Formats: sequence, C-alpha cells, structure tokens
Amino acid sequence: MFSCVMKILTPKALRKGDTIGLISPSSHCAYPDKINQAVGYLENNGYRVKPSRHLNCIDTDPAIADQQKLHDLHEMFLDPSIKAIICLRGGAGASRLLKQINYDLIAANPKIVVGYSDITALSLAISAKTGLITFSGPMLATELYRPTAYTEEHFWGMLTSPAYALSLINHPDHPISCIRAGKAEGRLLGGNLSVLSSMIGTPYLPSLKDSLLFLEDINEPAYRIDRMLSHLGNAGLLAQSNGILLGQFGNEAENTVAENLRQQNTFNYYSQEAHCNGPVMRGLSYGHIKNLMTIPIGARFTMEISMTGNFALKALSPVIEV
Repeated sequence: MFSCVMKILTPKALRKGDTIGLISPSSHCAYPDKINQAVGYLENNGYRVKPSRHLNCIDTDPAIADQQKLHDLHEMFLDPSIKAIICLRGGAGASRLLKQINYDLIAANPKIVVGYSDITALSLAISAKTGLITFSGPMLATELYRPTAYTEEHFWGMLTSPAYALSLINHPDHPISCIRAGKAEGRLLGGNLSVLSSMIGTPYLPSLKDSLLFLEDINEPAYRIDRMLSHLGNAGLLAQSNGILLGQFGNEAENTVAENLRQQNTFNYYSQEAHCNGPVMRGLSYGHIKNLMTIPIGARFTMEISMTGNFALKALSPVIEV
C-alpha cells in the first residue's frame, strides 16, 4: 500500500552565511581528506558548516549505527540554525532508518536535504510521509570535494535560485535519445533503481501515479536491470507514471557492445510493454557521474522529447522559496 501526500512542502533557499549540516545516513567514507576538501569548498562559497556528532562514524553493529544516524538526522532538523542538510555519500544503510524517523519533526521544520544513490530511500520516504521537496544531487565525499563546473551550476542554482529550475539543460557529453516521443507533466519521483525497487510494497514509496519517473544505476548488468524493471512493471508502477526519464546506467565491468545492446533493448521493452503512452527518454545527466544534474524530488515538472532528440525539462512552479 502506497502513501500519497497531496501537499508539497517547499524548503527555503540557501543564502550566503547560512549554516549547512553534514550527516552520513548511509556508508562511511574511507578517505577523510575528501570530507575536509568538501567542507573547505562549502566554506569558500560563503557558508558555515556544521558536521553532525557521528559524521563518518563506523560501527559494525547496525543497531548502534542506526541510533547514531537517527540522532544526527533529527538533530539537524531540530536545529534552527541549519538551513540545509547534505549527505556524506551513498552505499548502504539508509533504508534501515525509515521506520524510526520522526516524520512529524521533519514536516514541522522543512529544509533542504541533498543526496542520491542509497539516499534515494531517505528522499522518497520523506516525500511520501511529509511532501517535502528534497534534492537528488551531489554529496560530500563523491562530488563536492572537487565538483565539475556543470555539477556546481546545477547544485547552487537549484538550492539558491527559485528561477533556476524553470529550465534544466543536459550536459553535452550525455547524448539524449528518444524512446517514445511526447510531452507530459507530473511530480519528479525516482532515484537509484535498485533502492527504489526494494521499496515497493512499503509505505515509504510515494505513489507514482501522475509522476515523471527518473531512474539511474551503476554496475548493474542488463539482466538485473530487467529483473528490477519487471518488478516495477508487475506492480503496475511503470504504467502509473506519466513519463520516464532514464539517466546513466554505467557498467565498467561489462561495458561491451553486446551488453549495451541488451541494456538498450531492455529499456525499449519496458517502455513499450509496461508504460501507458507517455514519453520516454534516455541519457539524462543523472547518476553516478562527474557531471551531475541536481533533481528536486517531488516537484512538479514538464518533460518533452521529440524523435530527433530535442528535450526539455521545466518546472511548473519554484522548487525552493526565497
């Protein structure tokens, strides 16, 4: 059974001098220098930084680790000085927190939350339970310690400017292909395919009805992508969405012509067989990549894709408040 929150909560935009909180709800980072570089990057851009008490702590007992992560998450939402919360990295562990999160606390103190990959679980649960727009974007130990110009532009543009999301442009290194042409509108929902598919049947996955579903994954062979998409299709979730945006699905271990063809055929199959006549595109600048688009989860957008690959992704209202 899926929960559906009608009201959308929009967080307030970041301003120079604001304090950004740092948390690690998924895996730890084995390279502390990356964290220090990311902190320096944020400070050099005019922001204060507040690490959580247990940032990058390692505990092999998941019960202890979960309590530390929950403490830090709740403390950041309770702290009125914190205007944004950025996650350390993905990995694993965020989904264990979902049953114990105080969603009423989050709804009463809406603020920016940024992260992707395993953080998909946290973002989608917050969307389902509170309606708060969160941001699937760069993290401390994966991009922000040394972000590219494109990643920087989307990150700061999305978090500081209400007008920025009115038109999002793909990176030129990511060619766009049209699987089904058309135009649609809906709430942007999605993230990492592996994490999202594991949330099916839980109350922490928002309803995908009237959504624009965006997906990415990393190092998953075509047969596993097929299995996960079949799960979404058998659950009726692909058919509920108004459009599908496929990001980057890199697989260095199996980067062959045959494997890439199997992957493309898999996307074509589920676009035709399990989707209800809406547009489907592939090549979004989103995934485990250097040039990473920041996507506002839960915000209402339009997408349009033509057979020639002309693509537009635009917000119907600001995703962040002044």
